[in-house]
Amino acid sequence: MTTLSSGDSLSLECPKITRTTLALYAGASGDHNPVHIDVDACKAVGIPDVFAHGMLSMAYLGRLLTDWVPQDRIRTYGVRFSAITPVNATPVCKGTVGKVEDGLAHLDLTVSLPDGTVTLQGSAVVFAN
Repeated sequence: MTTLSSGDSLSLECPKITRTTLALYAGASGDHNPVHIDVDACKAVGIPDVFAHGMLSMAYLGRLLTDWVPQDRIRTYGVRFSAITPVNATPVCKGTVGKVEDGLAHLDLTVSLPDGTVTLQGSAVVFAN
């Protein structure tokens, strides 16, 4: 069993977000918003190309958490979307334990692009051991 300490960190490089990834995620999630799958619909409203579902990035960040600790140790998990993830990007998920208090580890979480753009910021509280 993993015991978490202040300063511990973990990262996960996500697979490249392809058009196929977006189509598959749209089918699995039921989110068929045209901005994620239809280039022509995007261009019609001034967006140059499709972009990833925010919830897809949140799911990858959830994978980072469950790679770190078992799901039943997660008490809270929340995010704020701060930028889009363009098609063909390779996001990186990162988590750092900010503090451990009363048996709970407080984690700071991010998803960012190779250019440093943070697309998602979040936090989680998990049982530390």
